[in-house]
Amino acid sequence: MKKPHLVTTDEIGWKQIGAVIAQRQEIALSDQVIEKINRCRQYLDRRVNNGNELLYGINTGFGSLCNTVIPGDQLGLLQKNLVMSHACGMGEEVPPEITKLMLLLKVRSLSYGNSGVQLETVSRLVDLYNHDILPVVYTYGSLGASGDLAPLAHMSLPLLGLGDVDVKGKRRKAADVLGEMGWDPIELQSKEGLALLNGTQFMSAYGVYLCLRVFKLSRLADIIGALSLDAFDGRIEPFHELVQRIRPHQGQIETAARIRWLLEGSELINRPKNHIQDPYSFRCIPQVHGASKDSINYVAYVFQREINSVTDNPTIFPDEELIISAGNFHGQPLALALDNMAIAMSELGNISERRTYQLLSGSRGLPPFLVANPGLNSGFMIPQYTAASMVSHNKQLCTPSSVDSIESSQGQEDHVSMGANAAIKAYSVMLNLERILAIELYNAAQALEFRKPARTSPFLEDFVKGYREKVPFVDEDKVMFRDMEASVQYLRDVEPVLPEGM
Repeated sequence: MKKPHLVTTDEIGWKQIGAVIAQRQEIALSDQVIEKINRCRQYLDRRVNNGNELLYGINTGFGSLCNTVIPGDQLGLLQKNLVMSHACGMGEEVPPEITKLMLLLKVRSLSYGNSGVQLETVSRLVDLYNHDILPVVYTYGSLGASGDLAPLAHMSLPLLGLGDVDVKGKRRKAADVLGEMGWDPIELQSKEGLALLNGTQFMSAYGVYLCLRVFKLSRLADIIGALSLDAFDGRIEPFHELVQRIRPHQGQIETAARIRWLLEGSELINRPKNHIQDPYSFRCIPQVHGASKDSINYVAYVFQREINSVTDNPTIFPDEELIISAGNFHGQPLALALDNMAIAMSELGNISERRTYQLLSGSRGLPPFLVANPGLNSGFMIPQYTAASMVSHNKQLCTPSSVDSIESSQGQEDHVSMGANAAIKAYSVMLNLERILAIELYNAAQALEFRKPARTSPFLEDFVKGYREKVPFVDEDKVMFRDMEASVQYLRDVEPVLPEGM
């Protein structure tokens, strides 16, 4: 049996969280975490039972109702009512891989011992995660400020035996599944509903998922860009180390070095050229891909901080004997990062489509539309249209969400981040980028055939060989969308091995 990932208060990095997800590891709470959760809960109970002070969301109402006092015998009902009343999501269901990440990140945030939840509550979240009993969560409802309220309410309903869950792709009533598992609904105590709903785990789950996908898509953009450069009979000089050294942006340096490595041993790149320059979409790959890399690295920094943070409210500090109502649930850092991520991904797709366009142009010895008998055959004319439509859609999706704000809760929540909308849009941009790169690969592999018997580099030859096992050369017109879908699947399945640091 696979050893579970132990949830601790130690910082978790991208390799660790990527491995937990990829290997589908179960999770377990460390002894340290259990002690912290119990200690914080005991401290909160003492404060509630021994004093007459008003504590926001613990013995008061929420939002603009923060001055309404709640009697002690109704504090648990207050929290249950909070979860039920805030489950107001609408739209499409959140993808299950995102929902599962929400559970993981909520467990991590509650594990620091600053939230005042019962151990039983966190343990049930762990149970849901480990058994792949995934709450049904809806896309819309969060303003990305006072926590991802509606999405996290839907995530929390099954703890109470309410709402729906996804089990092995089947939608079922949470109460029925809990009964089958022998689990009683959780009886929420003071503060717990607020701890579950206040937090950035909807935005964070999208951000973590996007980072993990885009790390790979960025590598694939370089590989496919190098393949297109060689198939287009491009020049290697713009990737020379000296050029990057005098404009030393890190992403630019890394991109140029990677392209040089990818094209080592290529007959095509080293043969004499009849042209002095390449179009920008080839010549400026280091500058454009590199700028996106730098943005992606910034976004990764933000989300690594977030997944190692406490983001609910109020926060409890047993050692200092403080309960502080503040704003760690505000999603502004994430909203700005997600908007940045969307733009970085969009630009990788934008320049990719331009390379596809150049490959179809009938220049440098390639046939128009990459087909042997153009005219009778339209060849690869329309896949470029499809790529262009998605590039345009991405531009529309990149209108920033983080500059918007609509006040809520009678003005108490008067500035919101709209980070949840930024997350949803960035997810769509990522899917479009993957498809655009798949179309470029479809075209570049086709163009490469017309360069035979000259060969590209050994690495790229192997990459195309694997691709050709899924997608054949196109001799004459055919129904192409199946090839395009197979190209997307190839990018999802392939795991190109690059040298460390490349």
